[in-house]
Amino acid sequence: MSDIAEVPAGSHTHDPALQHHFDTLEQQQHAAQLGMWVFLMTEVLFFGGLFLTYTVYRTWYPDMFEAASRHLSIPLGAANTAVLIGSSLTMAMAVHTAQLGKRMPTVVYLILTMILGSVFLGIKAIEYADKFHHHLVPGPYFHFAEPYTQNAQIYFSLYFAMTGLHALHMIVGLGIMTVITIMAWRGKFTNTWYTPVEISGLYWHFVDIVWIFLFPLLYLIGGGR
Repeated sequence: MSDIAEVPAGSHTHDPALQHHFDTLEQQQHAAQLGMWVFLMTEVLFFGGLFLTYTVYRTWYPDMFEAASRHLSIPLGAANTAVLIGSSLTMAMAVHTAQLGKRMPTVVYLILTMILGSVFLGIKAIEYADKFHHHLVPGPYFHFAEPYTQNAQIYFSLYFAMTGLHALHMIVGLGIMTVITIMAWRGKFTNTWYTPVEISGLYWHFVDIVWIFLFPLLYLIGGGR
């Protein structure tokens, strides 16, 4: 008797990337994309609450918001904007090369994306250090030398809440990119299965888009410095 088990009639080769509850890789990819879009919609609602709060207080205290925004650095904010736009480009290229099944270019573009994300966080750390140095962090040691000493804490509370939450999303994104890069290095992705790279790219682009809104709202309303 042969030791090799016979293959049942009508069976087909099962792609190792295909989960058992899906019929095809295409169906699995569509489900993953839908799940990510639903998640991003909840993130839009989350950030939307902060944007609404910002809008209300800016309507109530327009002069204070303008005066407080002058304590932010437009060059640093603009630099971070350029860095994130660059990271969106490298992320898009990583998805493109993953779709073509090119392992090393995908790894390189993912690493470049992480480097640019780290540069963003580094610049943000410099900005935060400046705010601590000038006592512009809301709390008992807050000091604002202009006529809006009390209300200015509202602006800086929103500044730290919105940019801090955004930075937290960037840190999470860097963790995700690290895992995806390791998977790409090990050759886990092919031209038929690259879903993790694609949905991670959606998350990264969302974080970049949030900053595109934060930069003009927080930095440009008063001309900056």
